[in-house]
Amino acid sequence: MDATTLRELQAPLKARYREDPDAAVVTLTADGELDGSGVACRVRTATALAEAGLHPATGGDGTQLCSGDMLLEALVACAGVTLRAVATSLGLQASGTVHAEGDLDFRGTLGVAKDAPVGFREIRLRFDLDTTASQDEIDTLIRLTERYCVVLQTLRNSPTTSVSVQA
Repeated sequence: MDATTLRELQAPLKARYREDPDAAVVTLTADGELDGSGVACRVRTATALAEAGLHPATGGDGTQLCSGDMLLEALVACAGVTLRAVATSLGLQASGTVHAEGDLDFRGTLGVAKDAPVGFREIRLRFDLDTTASQDEIDTLIRLTERYCVVLQTLRNSPTTSVSVQA
């Protein structure tokens, strides 16, 4: 896809959202299945059924997906797609890889130490780019990727999150 095609695809959406801001608010959903056997949750993605379970550091055997890994994978996917969209919009050629890693102290989630946080202490996102863009263009590409990456911005600016139960 080139910049012209991307602009043509997005122009009517942008116009609609400017005229009707409520039309831009879309509720995304995810559902999991707790089947009662084992410590796992099945999540249906657009193309497959993913089964999450305990990380080996919490007693899992490593055969199921770790939700922490899935969070990092979502960050990589979103950052990668966003970077490609921004590069396309700017008319830049950029390929390569995206890498995320995060540090967890499993004492927190296992309740071993009350002072240990539950969740990631730090997450690092890295792009290894193959591009002929100038350093100024790369700086702009990364700045805009950071600005428009939904998962990155959600991690940086946690939304109000509620939990409810229907029994």
